[in-house]
Amino acid sequence: MGFMKSASAGVMIGAVAGMLIAPQLNRNTRKKLRKSGDMMMGMVEDVYDGVIRKMR
Repeated sequence: MGFMKSASAGVMIGAVAGMLIAPQLNRNTRKKLRKSGDMMMGMVEDVYDGVIRKMR
């Protein structure tokens, strides 16, 4: 669970940092950022599930 929380926090921090770096975001850029965040969360969940399976 700790890894999942850390990874989620990292994704959120990265998204916020991206928005701060590019304050003039248009709709497409926001969609891309959201999609990237969703993909990262999916990858983190897959890794987490794999680790849990191997630990059993």
